[in-house]
Amino acid sequence: MIAMENAAYVVGSYVVTLGGIAAYAWVVLARARRAARQVPREDRPWT
Repeated sequence: MIAMENAAYVVGSYVVTLGGIAAYAWVVLARARRAARQVPREDRPWT
């Protein structure tokens, strides 16, 4: 079947794309936590 010949490329592309998005989200959240620690407690509207 022609569709199954390219399945590895399609699945691989999804893995790379979703992995990249997850890694980017991890970095953004880590930077946000690091920045939030520098804000004085009385200036934190989210707490």
